[in-house]
Amino acid sequence: MSGFEFIFSLFGLILGLALAEGLGGLARALKASHRVRIGWPTALLGLFVSCDVVTFWMYGWALRGLLPLGWPVMFGGFVVTAIYYVAASLVFPDDPAEWSDLDAHFDKHRRTVLGGIFLCNVALIAVAAAFTGLPGAGSLRKIILTWSFFPVAALAIAAKDRRIVIACLVWLIALYPLSAVWH
Repeated sequence: MSGFEFIFSLFGLILGLALAEGLGGLARALKASHRVRIGWPTALLGLFVSCDVVTFWMYGWALRGLLPLGWPVMFGGFVVTAIYYVAASLVFPDDPAEWSDLDAHFDKHRRTVLGGIFLCNVALIAVAAAFTGLPGAGSLRKIILTWSFFPVAALAIAAKDRRIVIACLVWLIALYPLSAVWH
């Protein structure tokens, strides 16, 4: 077993659990949809968190040859993947039937969820910069696909108007398919 396989056995497990937690919350909400309105904000937040977890997983693979096996990488990776898990678990309530409208749940937890995802991305960029130097960081593609994430996510955290938060989530979600087609 290589060092990366050892490291990623833990990270992959926690990231997989984060995805399962988000999907489980969605499934519970859909089962209760006759009693509770899910709403666009919650749906968009769930999609955003899922996309970001998958992207983090892909970055882990891209950095596989550079990550040294050691305490800082193991502990740092654990903290980041744990934040992803907690963020994913907060997107949907444990019992959707306790909420008549999931928009209220969204309003209560969105700052925590978005703040956690923001911190995970700061950590990811810091690690990528340390190990790769971020080649092409000033290119138009990187400015839009990577660097626009931070001010838009910060605005989504700080905004009081739900419409602004939704617009930010739409932008953030659009970055994922755009990165797949813009090479």
